[in-house]
Amino acid sequence: MTTDEALLQRSRALVQALRAALAREHGAVPLIETHISWVLLAGEHAYKIKKPVRLSFLDFGTLALRRHCCHEELRLNRRFAPQLYLRVLPVTGSEQAPRLGGEGEPIEFALQMRRLRDDDLAAARLAHGTLDAADFERFAATLAAWHRAAPVAAAEGEWGTPQRVAADLANLLADWPHADDADAVADLRSWFDAQADDTAARVAQRLAAGHVRECHGDLHVDNLAWLDGALGAFDCLEFDPALRWIDTASEVAFLAMDLQARLRHDLAHAFVNAYLEASGDATALPLLRRYAVYRALVRARVSRLREAHDAVLAHAGVAAGYLALAQRLSRQWEPRLLVTHGLPGSGKTWVTHALIGASGAIRWRSDVERRRMLGSGHYQAADSEAVYERLRELAALSLAAGYPTIVDAACLRRRERDALHAVALRLRVPYLLLHCDAPPEVLRRRVRERVQRGSDASEADEAVLAQLTAQVEPLAPDELAHVLRIDTSAAPTSAWLAGHWLALANPI
Repeated sequence: MTTDEALLQRSRALVQALRAALAREHGAVPLIETHISWVLLAGEHAYKIKKPVRLSFLDFGTLALRRHCCHEELRLNRRFAPQLYLRVLPVTGSEQAPRLGGEGEPIEFALQMRRLRDDDLAAARLAHGTLDAADFERFAATLAAWHRAAPVAAAEGEWGTPQRVAADLANLLADWPHADDADAVADLRSWFDAQADDTAARVAQRLAAGHVRECHGDLHVDNLAWLDGALGAFDCLEFDPALRWIDTASEVAFLAMDLQARLRHDLAHAFVNAYLEASGDATALPLLRRYAVYRALVRARVSRLREAHDAVLAHAGVAAGYLALAQRLSRQWEPRLLVTHGLPGSGKTWVTHALIGASGAIRWRSDVERRRMLGSGHYQAADSEAVYERLRELAALSLAAGYPTIVDAACLRRRERDALHAVALRLRVPYLLLHCDAPPEVLRRRVRERVQRGSDASEADEAVLAQLTAQVEPLAPDELAHVLRIDTSAAPTSAWLAGHWLALANPI
């Protein structure tokens, strides 16, 4: 498909005339131009007008199509940022004297949005150091809620099928635009080929289970902003349903990959863990790394194509950076198991939370899984057996996917510890038992304060603490070879603990 240059020039003239009209009311009106749209920034609002272009991946060639896509953009983005996306306005009048709204036949359409301050963009906040792990953890919970509410793709439909996922990858790797990348691309093609059957099976299972949904489709840092006191998403993909109807795991992987590309591995790990905890979507794990590598390759290819016309971009080495990230992610295989041991209030969750960002681990919490499986107030022996069985399943899943894995649980009984150790032995991965301790008065104070806050998954109160204290089976001499003891009233740094854990060798 090709673009009508004369039509594009007429549209450009209309936008400039509208800019001049807005400037008479608002003063200077900055104009942002992309390859598919113009955005006019006037006062407190932004007005987005689609270019009359026909490209291989979209068609804005007629006024009717542009009107439809404006309304689609409004509908889809209101799911994420209703406070940002306001309405679609007709542009009336003439090309020489256009006006927003008003009577008469529309000659164009504009999407009216609330204007964002530059400092509210997530990329700017990252650069200024005003975003942290807690912000991305809260966003992960929001994203999980969005995904739960999103429409589900039909299992017999065209979106998210193994055939489409395989075709998208094949098209991406075919005719790579830069000869210097040939060896790296060939290695990554072999990496994908080696797990193609497993990927196809998992993709089919995910589709059948309802995990292919109408997502954002373009979820990276540049499409996040500080909205009403929290991170929110905007600018989702409205023009190509194939890029929007995807596995939710692919969406999570995109943002995690982008954070890693920006060298914020800690935020990527915090975001992924918080999403898994909020969504309970454990079956996403085996595909997360594959989708992240795919997303990095998409960015690498697009950057290579842009570098052909942009010497500054080529000099910056953006494409090479994404390609190197894809290779690094494909080789990032460090399965090992850390299991906590300690009473309520001993600091297990606090220590392991800090460890996530430093180690890249996936953490499974007994308190979260207990509440997900059983609801509130389940601390009896039969309940615990079911929860520990689930924790073993989850640990095996993340270890088999190549991730360092943390099981955050009390593990007060020898059989609970042995069963988790057996998972590590079966998968032949290093095993560490992290014994967390604090004085009894500290345990009681922490538990009491946590109950008062009411913001943690743990529901253990002082009565439960007393009950579990009576059930403790001390560590046996043969367990001590795998134990690291820490006093959480003066805990070591997460970097030290991560270094100690990740340095463990595989079992003989």
